[in-house]
Amino acid sequence: MAAVKKPALSEALAAFEAHLIAERRASALTARAYLADVGELIAFLREHEERAPTLKTLLALTVAEFRAWLSKLAASEIGARSRARKLSSVKSFYRFLDRAGFGRSAAIASIKAPKFARPPPRPVVTSAAQGLIDDAGAAGGEPWIAARDTAIFLLLYGAGLRISEALGLSADIADGREALEIAGKGRKLRRVPLLAAIRDALVDYRAKLPFEVKADEALFRGEKGGALNPRIVQRRMAQMRGRLGLPETATPHALRHAFATDLLRSGADLRTIQELLGHASLSTTQNYTEVDPTHLLAQYAKAHPRA
Repeated sequence: MAAVKKPALSEALAAFEAHLIAERRASALTARAYLADVGELIAFLREHEERAPTLKTLLALTVAEFRAWLSKLAASEIGARSRARKLSSVKSFYRFLDRAGFGRSAAIASIKAPKFARPPPRPVVTSAAQGLIDDAGAAGGEPWIAARDTAIFLLLYGAGLRISEALGLSADIADGREALEIAGKGRKLRRVPLLAAIRDALVDYRAKLPFEVKADEALFRGEKGGALNPRIVQRRMAQMRGRLGLPETATPHALRHAFATDLLRSGADLRTIQELLGHASLSTTQNYTEVDPTHLLAQYAKAHPRA
């Protein structure tokens, strides 16, 4: 009876890359970054064992060996934030190996990420967010592109979407519906209500779009009709902030931050904001209280019996 061929490490890495792009909708650049982080662990093992590691080697790694890799990164003066990111990439790879049937690591779950201080979010102020949306609609050139950019920036600021989530929307959502089901990080589903202004902008863009787009295809298109690249949106934002005199921190993601801080200032509770943003942990949402600490003080004064 012939022996069952065991999958090679190269096969597992290729399958992981395909999974990132096809299922998690990561860009080719993001997928390469994940693979580069996993590659650093493989390079460490190659140096450590003085031979090329196999998939079996990776699955058999001990807690001590994972910690030795992280210690070497620290000794190379790689910061805690970068080490945490590399570990996150490696953990994603091991989760994929488990789910895809390549094998399971007994040790990786025990490895904790290094702690680091997260900088507070840097939202644009409300007036700047509105100015960006108005500027997108008033831009010269093709009317459908102005309508497209207006709809995108409204989704970021008015619905709190990530840019990847907005650009991942299919064409069938531009039908006037009042809410969206969004699959965020880790495929976590959340329901996001749409303001009337957003619904109208989506319908207006779809009506002006000069390309035939099927219901299950990407709604937002580039000048030549292909799915819109996020770099185009980032470049568009850079042009607008230059015209409006805004700082470099005025990025597409800063509009999502503005969505959260404006809700906080208006009295929304942190749990609601957590659900709308799709944060897995409430501690991530609590970062917005560093931007607007007056909300915490107001809630304290309202709730504490001795306040």
